Amino acid sequence: MIDTHAHVHDTSFDDDRDPMLLRAKDAGIERLITVGCDLSDSKRALECAHRYGLSASVGIHPHEAKDAPTDIEAAFAPFLADPRIVAIGETGLDYYYGHSPRETQMDCMRAQIRIARAHHYPVIFHHRDAFDDFHRILKDEFVSGMRGVVHCFTGNTEQARTYVDEFGLKLGIGGVITFKSAQVIRDAVLAVGVEHCILETDCPYLAPVPHRGKRNEPAFMRDTAQALATLCGRSLEDVLAATDSNARTLFTLLTEHTA
Repeated sequence: MIDTHAHVHDTSFDDDRDPMLLRAKDAGIERLITVGCDLSDSKRALECAHRYGLSASVGIHPHEAKDAPTDIEAAFAPFLADPRIVAIGETGLDYYYGHSPRETQMDCMRAQIRIARAHHYPVIFHHRDAFDDFHRILKDEFVSGMRGVVHCFTGNTEQARTYVDEFGLKLGIGGVITFKSAQVIRDAVLAVGVEHCILETDCPYLAPVPHRGKRNEPAFMRDTAQALATLCGRSLEDVLAATDSNARTLFTLLTEHTA
């Protein structure tokens, strides 16, 4: 299994990172991307990737857009020189919390898409309650041939089809798909099919059932994978083969590093 979106560099793992990653390996996690959310967090993610043989991303989360440097590309340059960086992000829009002004979020998202376009990286997108602006920016900036994923997909069927059909994006499927309240998301995923999905944990957040309420970790991803297999009426082996293949294609450098 490939966990395409984790935060194993998060301080919540400082006391047990080594055994947590061993549990992940024992559960079948072969590769993992630990995702940066601002410059200092991305630095920590990259250091963790080097220490444990993982992959990482560099990004500025919409919550942190208000503190982004004036020249984001220059700030990203040292990261992009490192082969363990396999993606830009997470970046995007989050109007639910509004921790950064909307215009600032949009400017930051555009800048990061342009960096990804210039340097041929896939983009890890975060989106919440901002579909119209998110869609508009994708139409303006996300050109043919680019690759990306809407991580922690929580949209409806129309949005899922827009992401997949209009932009060729993958949907990041995590623990939310196991929640009782997530039928709209399950319907959307079923409509587009597992061929357009990749698996993720977003740990330490959003642990799947039966671990809900606990700190999430990569070892729990098998429960998400089984839920996706049950939803799609396919074997767990088929689902893992499809989502792993999608992840390898999306993150072309991922095969260089193992957990």
